[in-house]
Amino acid sequence: MTVWLYSIGATYAKPEFEGYDTEKAAEFLLKSVKISSEIGHKRHLYEVHKNLSELYATSGCWKKSREHFEKFHTIYLEVQSEEATKQAQLMEHRRKIEESERDRQVKLARFQEQEKILHNILPSKIADRMLDGEKTIADSHENVSVFFSDIVGFTTLSQRESAHELVGMLNAIFTQFDHIAREHGLEKIKTIGDSYMTVCGAPIPVANHAERTALFALDVAEFMKNYQTDSGDRVSIRIGLHTGSVVAGIIGENKFAYDMWSDAVNTASRMESHGEPGKIHVSEEFMHAVGAENFLPLRFIPRDEMEIKGKGMMKTYFLENRSKR
Repeated sequence: MTVWLYSIGATYAKPEFEGYDTEKAAEFLLKSVKISSEIGHKRHLYEVHKNLSELYATSGCWKKSREHFEKFHTIYLEVQSEEATKQAQLMEHRRKIEESERDRQVKLARFQEQEKILHNILPSKIADRMLDGEKTIADSHENVSVFFSDIVGFTTLSQRESAHELVGMLNAIFTQFDHIAREHGLEKIKTIGDSYMTVCGAPIPVANHAERTALFALDVAEFMKNYQTDSGDRVSIRIGLHTGSVVAGIIGENKFAYDMWSDAVNTASRMESHGEPGKIHVSEEFMHAVGAENFLPLRFIPRDEMEIKGKGMMKTYFLENRSKR
């Protein structure tokens, strides 16, 4: 309605209009002012006041022209101020949205980085359980095979090598062990100094855990057979294998570690420490778990029954590749 009244008034205010009539023009424009004021249509209101100011100036009514010009100017400034406020509010709203999106992206990147780190230091299944919010992780595994290795004469070797050479050697050896472990489906548990521990059958149960561990041990022994440091020192290892049950879980709150404990772990460690350089020393339980008579690539060489620290007398074996002469 107000726009319609304004259009009629503006038409009557045009000198070139055949029905040019300033009084009618003022009448319709003032009606438009009244309705625009009632509905708060400021943008239209200041346009009408501007037209009235020009109309009264044409008619020589300077006082009324000034009054409407002042109203036009006041309302115009109000509208501009409100528009500026709206624009500022809109920009602030957009800024907050963009800031919120940046924060979301940063948090997502951090979470993805934390997820990547967790999967690098923990078994994937365990990392996923932690990411799902599981606070305490402790599991029992009835049938696993444990691998321990230790570098022979490491203390003496460390005295001859520089820190850089020593760390480089351990990194090269254990990185290769990691590759071989992945090929056979074993999970590295930890390294302590020059010792390397890995397991098969945990945290994911594997039916042929002993066979996989045996093949892994043979590949590791083959890799180390002719290994030398950059300075030409020969490096050999002892390997111990045992099978049994373990308890495994996460320890620590900040620096997480997946570890396992049991007599089976201790016995595997004893197999390593009571072994010989370059050989794979295994328990009788491990040999039976493999099923040597059906697993052709393997051969178990009996040792004399021997005293094993913390275990008493045990019958043990050296594991070899059947093709070895």
